[in-house]
Amino acid sequence: MNNLTGKVLSTKMAKTVIVEIIHEYRHPIYKKAVKRMKHYAVHNELEGIAVGDKVTIAQTRPVSRRKHFIVVSRIG
Repeated sequence: MNNLTGKVLSTKMAKTVIVEIIHEYRHPIYKKAVKRMKHYAVHNELEGIAVGDKVTIAQTRPVSRRKHFIVVSRIG
């Protein structure tokens, strides 16, 4: 899977952040733009990640039961 970009929603857990990924696509029949959101529990080793930051995440081996992604970098 390619890298995904999303917004940090929560940093309350140790070494874990919750990232929201928004997938936008055009409806095949009605041609309207549709947004779908998904929340990922992401392993975080970086310092200084705060709620509202944009981050890039990548898929990795399972770190725990819910964490299959890691934070690659912080954007802006």
